[in-house]
Amino acid sequence: METGVLGAGGGKSIWVVGDRYTIKCHGRETDGAFALIEATIPPGGGSPPHIHSREDEAFYLLEGQVDFHADGRTYPAAPGAWVTLPRGSLHHFKNTGPGPARMLIMVMPAGLEDYFLEVGREAREGEAERAPTPQDIEKLIEAAPRYGLELRIPAE
Repeated sequence: METGVLGAGGGKSIWVVGDRYTIKCHGRETDGAFALIEATIPPGGGSPPHIHSREDEAFYLLEGQVDFHADGRTYPAAPGAWVTLPRGSLHHFKNTGPGPARMLIMVMPAGLEDYFLEVGREAREGEAERAPTPQDIEKLIEAAPRYGLELRIPAE
């Protein structure tokens, strides 16, 4: 690992099913120990239910209100909350507030950021989110097994 500084607003930003993820620290910068992602989630946005077989996740909520659902329980979170989700847990999150939510997501070990980079669409400055398309969902599902993910997308 090398010493470095990423300036405010820095990092590669991508849209992943309507949420904006900015890679703040890629695993190649930490010898694979962890990755750090800043997420901006619109009202009603969030992840589909899923299980990680390779990494643990931790979330630090910066702004907004997010409900985390894990193994049949709901954990409401407000700014300043720290949420840990171990590998193997069935979980998802949803922005339940009236405005965008922002949080930092740490994955240990690194690797999940490459999934987001593969399935996401480049986010440009000032661009608003868009609803995920069926092709976006198909891409998520198709790539998931390569990253040790099991998605449980609810039927419409």
